[in-house]
Amino acid sequence: MAKRLIPLLDRVLVEKIVAPTKSVGGILLPESAVSKINEAKVVAVGPGRRTGKDGELIPMGVKVGDTVLLPDYGGQNVDLGAYGASKDKETFLYSDQEILGIIDSS
Repeated sequence: MAKRLIPLLDRVLVEKIVAPTKSVGGILLPESAVSKINEAKVVAVGPGRRTGKDGELIPMGVKVGDTVLLPDYGGQNVDLGAYGASKDKETFLYSDQEILGIIDSS
């Protein structure tokens, strides 16, 4: 039975995009030459946050499959290895408000 993590409220589960460690010509790059990438792919989103007055649902700003720009700091690291996910992928939980923007690749 497969397990998956479903975020609550306005939380977004993202999988960080790893910077390439090999050049186009096949040369291995040292860690000091590899730039830090603050991009991630949205894996799952919660239903959204409710307003305090009447309980109306505030829709999420991102959807599953979006590539988003993340802040340098923040987010909660989540180890999904216990749920059968690949251990070499970094997954984080962010609030919808913490995500800086959606990267449009068109």
